Amino acid sequence: MVKKKKIYIISGERSGDLHASNLVTAIKKLSPDIEFRGMGGSYSQEAGVELAVDYAEVALMGFLEVVLGFRKVLKYLRLVKEDILDYKPDAVILVDYGGFNMKIAAFATEKGIPIHYYIPPKVWAWNQKRALKLKAFTNKIYSILPFEPEFFKKFDMEVEYVGNPLLDEIRKFKPHEFFFQKNELSYAPIIALLPGSRKQEVKAMLQTMVELFPKFPLGQWVVAGVDSLDKELYAPAQKAGIKVIFNQTYDLLSHATVAVVTSGTATLETALFRVPQVVVYRTSPISYQIGKRVIRVPYISLVNLIAGKQVVKELIQKDFSSHQIEKELQAIFTNPIHKSEILQGYDEILEKLGKESASDTVAERIVESLK
Repeated sequence: MVKKKKIYIISGERSGDLHASNLVTAIKKLSPDIEFRGMGGSYSQEAGVELAVDYAEVALMGFLEVVLGFRKVLKYLRLVKEDILDYKPDAVILVDYGGFNMKIAAFATEKGIPIHYYIPPKVWAWNQKRALKLKAFTNKIYSILPFEPEFFKKFDMEVEYVGNPLLDEIRKFKPHEFFFQKNELSYAPIIALLPGSRKQEVKAMLQTMVELFPKFPLGQWVVAGVDSLDKELYAPAQKAGIKVIFNQTYDLLSHATVAVVTSGTATLETALFRVPQVVVYRTSPISYQIGKRVIRVPYISLVNLIAGKQVVKELIQKDFSSHQIEKELQAIFTNPIHKSEILQGYDEILEKLGKESASDTVAERIVESLK
């Protein structure tokens, strides 16, 4: 009797969980008998991963927050390491979540377990020598950003660009036929607010976004909510009379005229839906000062990083104010040249991303490696 292959897969936040689940689904299509266990969220669980840890128990953001939550991270690192030893997987797949997953990579490599890193840490952004650790602790790296393989070549590393999984998500998305009726929306132009998918992000971003509400009375303001977070976090929007809709971000973007977006995966999603946007971000003062000293890239949004130039306005830390956001929104609404330049930048990004199906490509590589 042939022994079933077992894979341990780890993701640590919502977008990583989504990409992990799609990868698991793609692997199961090629090899239905493979078993999965690991750390992730509801997406991974629905795809068939037996969860040892729900990532929501571990999620942290910002340098200071990570330091203050270090004991909690250590606790779950220890738990996952013990679980890997008990499970005895044939391979470990790490999905994004660099700080945590790099430690798991070192541990699993020491134990002789092959490591596949899907969506590697952004070592090009800060402390680039971490690339050497990545080289030492991984068997194969799959990149979703088209500029990464060239960067890794500097460290004599072969990294494969496999396409961007957001393209797969958007290709299979079908807008809800009765989106407006379902959410009791009018047909006024929608100004979408995407405050993030983590508790700290929503707390830091939403109030300032809400302050814009009186400035654009003809627009219809809608917040993209995440139902895994406490609904009370969205109270500032609801008190101001702004509609909050949960788990319908793609539907919202497919109908939005403009968006205010917290830096992260959502900036690229917004670009792929061709919605002009303002990118915003704020973290604790200490985290920001540390970040300013170590981060080596000129932009923080995926849109501008992939384009290699400013396509969308980024309002970070002290520049993140309702007044500054208002100025950029007015420019988008009133200056057709400015809006067309943003959309042209989006087209260039789409061309750079290519047409590969990331999940299918990575699934093929991993299944082949298990033979």
